[in-house]
Amino acid sequence: MTRTIRPIADRIQLRGAQLRIVREAFDSLGVTPLPRGTKVRAVSEPHGYGDVHGLWICAREADEKAGAVLYLHGGGFVFGSVRTHKHLAAALSATSGLPVLLLDYRKAPEHPFPAAADDALAGYHWLLDQGIPASKIVVAGDSAGGHLTAGLLAELTRQRIVMPGAAVLLSPFLDLTCTQLDERDARRRDPYIPPNRAREAAAAYAGEVAVTHPRLTVLKGSKRRWPPMLIQVGDTECLLGDSERLATAMRMAGAHCELQVWPGQVHVFPAFYPIVPEGRQAIRYAGEFLREALSEELAA
Repeated sequence: MTRTIRPIADRIQLRGAQLRIVREAFDSLGVTPLPRGTKVRAVSEPHGYGDVHGLWICAREADEKAGAVLYLHGGGFVFGSVRTHKHLAAALSATSGLPVLLLDYRKAPEHPFPAAADDALAGYHWLLDQGIPASKIVVAGDSAGGHLTAGLLAELTRQRIVMPGAAVLLSPFLDLTCTQLDERDARRRDPYIPPNRAREAAAAYAGEVAVTHPRLTVLKGSKRRWPPMLIQVGDTECLLGDSERLATAMRMAGAHCELQVWPGQVHVFPAFYPIVPEGRQAIRYAGEFLREALSEELAA
């Protein structure tokens, strides 16, 4: 990645024809085969909180009566899709034993904030309307999807809506001001994410509002009601500080947060599980974490 991906990411811009190239390149990742026995069906339904689109992914080992995962994919708010992330969602379904709603939320710059955040809220309410208790719902996301996950929890707090049973964040992109990224990248060059691209993605998502808008500053605000959370991040990432700051904020609020910093791993390394052993280990652990978090013993 240091020799190939990072030099390209340093030069390419997330707009116009170059953004179309990035989207097409990442969509090509969708050729990754799913585990045998995985069932996939499209979801496209109107809802009072907004239309809900995505894929319902259920591994052979999953129990559709046990709960569900709402998965919010990454891609800097501007690329990524259900195609790029369905293999990761299927793997999480297999290890957790839960079906996954992989949400196809609207992307910037065509649909800036609050489109994606509102879609995440609609997806959560859709799961509740399917008769799934909030205590059996998991909210998960990677990179920009981690921001949408934290933003959803913050919005549920503000609206005093019942919280999900657990949350999982993979290399979350949380601080859209990107204030710490240059310093970290100077100390240890991120092999994947250039700080300038992170700032560009944040600006595209924020649109006409400031990145300091209350719904965008997800590291602020009370975390007291937040559910048990697992954060997995690589120690090569310039975004590592975002995970550390969220874990600190949750612990100070008395909420349970397990932060795992994986040595030598890159941004959203679990997505590379077909070729990276640490990715497979991380996904297995995430499944175990969710099984325990949603168990009757913990709920009691």
